[in-house]
Amino acid sequence: MMRKTLKTFVAGRGYSQEDWDCVSEIPELLDPDVTKGNTFKEIFPELAERALRARGKQKAPTKTRVTLRIDSATIAAFKATGPGWQTRINSALKSVMPNKGGV
Repeated sequence: MMRKTLKTFVAGRGYSQEDWDCVSEIPELLDPDVTKGNTFKEIFPELAERALRARGKQKAPTKTRVTLRIDSATIAAFKATGPGWQTRINSALKSVMPNKGGV
């Protein structure tokens, strides 16, 4: 798909004359030019591999995902304590269990 390119500066389109002057000398990319380009994976193979790598399933799951409705004020108080607030909620729940932490 080819886009219509402007050959002259048009005011009021979100860029200044100075911006236009900076980019007006960049050649238009045509389809053959684009096909010659390298992919991200070709340029940065290590980063591409890391980006696609997933953690996968736990070998021995120790936690269960649940949906729990908790008061907004309670969540805000735990979030205000900083990163790791979910772990602190888990600890608080364990501390009031009848069988303290043993499952």
